[in-house]
Amino acid sequence: MVGNGGGGSQTGRNEFGELALAYTDAGCVGGAAREAIARGGMVERRIKPYNEQQAEKAARAEQTRVFRRNQVFGLIIVAAAICLWWLLHTNPKWIFPPAWWHW
Repeated sequence: MVGNGGGGSQTGRNEFGELALAYTDAGCVGGAAREAIARGGMVERRIKPYNEQQAEKAARAEQTRVFRRNQVFGLIIVAAAICLWWLLHTNPKWIFPPAWWHW
């Protein structure tokens, strides 16, 4: 929009692409990413069909569910390891006092 009277880009490039190139040319992004941004390859410009959008949404939901499940299993394992370490490193008389089976 700058320099062309606000009528849109006449060269086929917009100011956002030029800003992205200026930013990436400053060395903030690696070489492969810089080339992909320069080609416009990192942005999908087409509108996806509804079925494809829903399939991607379902895939992301499934991936998130599996990720959360694995997080829970990991936390349970960490908690069990902490409890086991505490059990093995504490005074056994605190856990099993004398004559504890005579209740």
